[in-house]
Amino acid sequence: MSMSMHAAGDIPLQITSENSSSERRITPSWTIGQLKAKLEPITGIPPLSQKLTLKLGSQQSVPMEAADEEDTKLGVFPLAPYAEIHVTDIRPPGMRPNFTDASQVAKYELPPDEYEKKTDSVLAWKKAQKLGRFDPAAPSLEQAKFQALETEIKNRGIEVGKRCRVGGQDTKRGVVMYIGEVEEIPGGAGKWIGVKLDEPVGRNDGSLAGGKRYWGKDGDPKSGVFVRPERVEVGDWPVIDDMEDMEEI
Repeated sequence: MSMSMHAAGDIPLQITSENSSSERRITPSWTIGQLKAKLEPITGIPPLSQKLTLKLGSQQSVPMEAADEEDTKLGVFPLAPYAEIHVTDIRPPGMRPNFTDASQVAKYELPPDEYEKKTDSVLAWKKAQKLGRFDPAAPSLEQAKFQALETEIKNRGIEVGKRCRVGGQDTKRGVVMYIGEVEEIPGGAGKWIGVKLDEPVGRNDGSLAGGKRYWGKDGDPKSGVFVRPERVEVGDWPVIDDMEDMEEI
């Protein structure tokens, strides 16, 4: 007999565990072993790892255990309507499944090509309303990126010949030498800022692979870097004099 079926004489009880709580009808003629087997799909706890406790209101809790649980019937315990049977998992914490961690649950993801075929999706609605990337008048993502770089250069006042520092680091002060496209950088469409640093702590000498030179001459120290505008801070950044702070001996 499953716990969803009941007969005359069944007793309604509240079954609780760490991760579940539900009302069930219990047949007193069941054995402890039978009850534990029926509780496994409800609580997720294997029969051998269950510890049952009968709680009768404010009265003392009664352990539901016996030397021979396969022969001991539930009728020997003081079952009362709407009392509580609490199921404790006696396995070590590391061996218990975590039923509350949704990140461990496998999730179904609709393939992009199937999603695009749906007529009742947000994507379909955007297409119908010509919104976002479906707006014929809207700039492409690449155009939007180029416009953002142009705006950043203007807002930061970046111009060739101006003093600056790179990445907010005082050790990387220098002069803006170049503003524009750098074809040698893979996937680097859009404007870059070429900076000649005061110290030879850069990545190039003003030229990149392929022989194209943006400033300087062969043999110059590696004091050049190419960065995006957001990393360049234009201002009064004089050359650092390492001797300035040294005291006379």
